[in-house]
Amino acid sequence: MSIFKIDTLILGSGVAGLTIAIKTALALPNKKVFVVTKAEKSESNTKYAQGGIASVWDKLDSFEDHINDTMVAGDYLNDIEVVKMVIEEAPKCMKQLINWGVDFDQAKNGDLDLGKEGGHSANRVLHHKDITGFEIEKNLLKQVNLLPNITLLPYHFAIDLITDHHVKGKETIDSISCYGAYVLNQKTKKIDTYIATSIVLATGGVGQVYAATTNPNVATGDGIAMAYRAKAKIEDMEFVQFHPTSLYQPGESPAFLISEAVRGFGAFLRNKKEERFMLKIDDRAELAPRDIVARAIDSELIKSGNQYVYLDCTHLKMDAFINHFPNIFEKCKSLGIDIATQYIPVVPAAHYLMGGIIVDKIGYTSLKNLFACGECARTGLHGANRLASNSLLEALVFGNKIANEISENRKNLILDKNIQIPEWDEEGTTVPKEKVLISHNRKTIQNIMTDLVAIVRSNERLEKALDHLNYLYQDTEKAYDKSKLSPQICELRNLNAIAYLIVKQSMKRKENKGAFYSLNNLKN
Repeated sequence: MSIFKIDTLILGSGVAGLTIAIKTALALPNKKVFVVTKAEKSESNTKYAQGGIASVWDKLDSFEDHINDTMVAGDYLNDIEVVKMVIEEAPKCMKQLINWGVDFDQAKNGDLDLGKEGGHSANRVLHHKDITGFEIEKNLLKQVNLLPNITLLPYHFAIDLITDHHVKGKETIDSISCYGAYVLNQKTKKIDTYIATSIVLATGGVGQVYAATTNPNVATGDGIAMAYRAKAKIEDMEFVQFHPTSLYQPGESPAFLISEAVRGFGAFLRNKKEERFMLKIDDRAELAPRDIVARAIDSELIKSGNQYVYLDCTHLKMDAFINHFPNIFEKCKSLGIDIATQYIPVVPAAHYLMGGIIVDKIGYTSLKNLFACGECARTGLHGANRLASNSLLEALVFGNKIANEISENRKNLILDKNIQIPEWDEEGTTVPKEKVLISHNRKTIQNIMTDLVAIVRSNERLEKALDHLNYLYQDTEKAYDKSKLSPQICELRNLNAIAYLIVKQSMKRKENKGAFYSLNNLKN
């Protein structure tokens, strides 16, 4: 086991983590920046983001309209000062991406082609085909490779944050400091100690806590769970956004996302009777915010007993559609669906978490030295429901804020030599004989959350879920304490914590807002 003493430790390699790494490394060329990621270096929620990034770009658009759209979608639980800050800095962030090589699609006149998505009052979504996230991730990694003071560590799993609770004599301190993280090297099987002056959680979302999700298998809420165990403040976990239109493929995980931009392009939602049911639900029809559309689909499925609804693209100009959404077209074609003549079967799937680790306008958490950025952070931008294509934007703006804070106000910090960090102790642990127990408990958590804590909730369902989760928590902790650690047992432990937080904070929410909807909160 080794101890690494560095300057900046970033956990996560999506748009949030890589933006911070690049900006910090450029500003502080003599400082060591380490990026730790548990899978291959490009694997993150960023990579799977299809739609694009929202930014006021057209002269006919305005900051005021984008701010208003964001507030409306968030059911006015947003922090208005954060909303203004993020949206007003968006154009600068888009130019930054373009300078880093991101190739946004252009219209025939040479201007950027701006898409429109649900909840937006104007065309303001910059995109690259239907693989915007992949395009961004690819170019950020190119920038990382140009900077010799960035060390990127794939297949390294962060187990826990190192805080005062680990330091002798500081266990009962009121104001908690973070010093780094214990990290499992998946190739050597050793757990190393990483100590840094600045630590950033950029670990992404929690979608894998549900059986049906658009999130990749790595989205197990690791950063939020680590922060929770370290006593950081966590909020708004009850607000889980379900994307209305994932491709109906039972048992497939992650679910293939049919981008909201498809509805922005003009596609209709239809039920099995081929009726456009959204016309009766909201004046914005298919372009209503995601929480409204997802609940409407859920209601259709409950009433009809059907397994899915349809997305109708048959009336659209097919050449333009294929040019804009080539991957969606090819995916449907591979399943025998000709979208020029056939409807696409779709269902809602867990997609995005609005809550997470509370941060301020610079990205600081409630623990000293610890930042959070991206989907694991609760910034106040999204309120009760994220506006489409505001997520990558949030990561970019706060990524810049954190990098500036580290390079300007924390560059002269040095590690306290008097702090004695203990190495990870795995004495008395053994390799589990059967991994099936871990996979069984993971599936059980996902089924509990899908059945009882999904789009529509109730007090009775939440209480039943909590009972089940408490048993699984005790079972998991027993296994964790006696096992040599693996990513699988750590992810299970983290998913259990995430499920618990969602349920407990759902129980406290007494008003239906945005993505949170309980039958007990309906007015008589």
